[in-house]
Amino acid sequence: MKRTFSIGGIHPKENKLSRDAQIETFPLPDVAYISMAQHLGAPAEPVVQKGDKVKVGQVIGKPTGFVSSFVHSSVSGTVTAVEPKEDLAGMPVMHVVIAVEGDEWCEEIDRSKDIVSEIPFSAEEILEKIKNAGVVGLGGAAFPTHIKLNPPKDKKAEWLIINGTECEPYITSDDRIMRERPDEIAIGAAIMMKALNVEKCYIGIEENKPEAIISMMKAASSHPGMKVVVLDKKYPQGGEKQLIEALTGRRVPSLALPIEVGAVVQNVGTSLAVYEAVQKNKPLIDNVITLTGSCVLHQRNFLVRIGTPFSKMLDAIGGLPKDAAKFVSGGPMMGKAVANLEASTLKATSALLFLTEAETKRKEESNCIRCGKCIDACPMGLEPYLLNKLSRIGGMYDELEKEKIHDCIECGCCLYSCPAHIPLLDIIRVSKAEVMNIMRNRSVKH
Repeated sequence: MKRTFSIGGIHPKENKLSRDAQIETFPLPDVAYISMAQHLGAPAEPVVQKGDKVKVGQVIGKPTGFVSSFVHSSVSGTVTAVEPKEDLAGMPVMHVVIAVEGDEWCEEIDRSKDIVSEIPFSAEEILEKIKNAGVVGLGGAAFPTHIKLNPPKDKKAEWLIINGTECEPYITSDDRIMRERPDEIAIGAAIMMKALNVEKCYIGIEENKPEAIISMMKAASSHPGMKVVVLDKKYPQGGEKQLIEALTGRRVPSLALPIEVGAVVQNVGTSLAVYEAVQKNKPLIDNVITLTGSCVLHQRNFLVRIGTPFSKMLDAIGGLPKDAAKFVSGGPMMGKAVANLEASTLKATSALLFLTEAETKRKEESNCIRCGKCIDACPMGLEPYLLNKLSRIGGMYDELEKEKIHDCIECGCCLYSCPAHIPLLDIIRVSKAEVMNIMRNRSVKH
């Protein structure tokens, strides 16, 4: 029997329309707009100014706090501006704007296709290389990887878990890199095992990716302690807490981090980025992005330089599909609607999804019938109908905290399962932010 998590979950149509689209290298943009907010935590501070010449891989932003990351130029050329520019939500964020001139890389970057398997570096050297390369989690949150691989001294990692589930409908970028670059992913995992000083590594892949499973099993066989585990197809299998339970049988307590049960989770894309950073001295300056949707004529997976405008990528599929009513960065369950087509790709951009009006139109909300389907679907064991009720009353923050609204992972299972079409996720998300802010302020005062 294939493994999975024990509470909740749903089975949306997978829509992996681009699964057979091999990775292509996307053309360089004429101008790159590189955000300084590429990661969770404090945005980077620009270290270049207008008129500077930069090369591919050169540092253009430095960390400004403990949870922050370096940002590197993904192109070579001249800095034409360092100024706020609207992000995908239309909010002003500091960007470094670079007019592209050729493709000159920093000399220390190894651009050969040769696979380097020997790992001669100490754990400390590995962490420093990952930090200096600006590697962040590519599973969505973009948490700086060097921090995650360096847990507190009183916490001991027992497992490294590599997330290859890609449970979001439509997205196939992780599937493709597992099929096309399995050895580099496995070596990246071995590097992280050495950094964490662990002997066990589980690579979790859902059963709907048979080619990736075969490729990664072959690659993992060369590394002691590394094992591919085939998982049931169920959303949100890729959630950290759900994946840890499926692979180890341990459940992460409320408000706790994975390290509390001995686990560190990294995405397969992150593992590939770690390989490139440590073995090739290559900073995180590109990633694989799926261009997909039922209205898209040509499904594609592209290796794209960070800072490439979305509008430039639309050209690769013949422009904005005529039936597209909504443009999403990421998948349909947890992706973000794009309000600004002039925004640019980020380190953790995984997909550009085009949805039709029929696919996005919400049905009219009706009264809750207390059917309990949202409770059955919630992978965190919460009661979404109750959280919705308390949220609508207003000011019930103590009650919402008591009902553990902070444990919500915003996966959308409740909204997907509700026959009354109540916008549960939207309402709960707003109240969760309020409760989390109250909890943070209380923590600071103490």
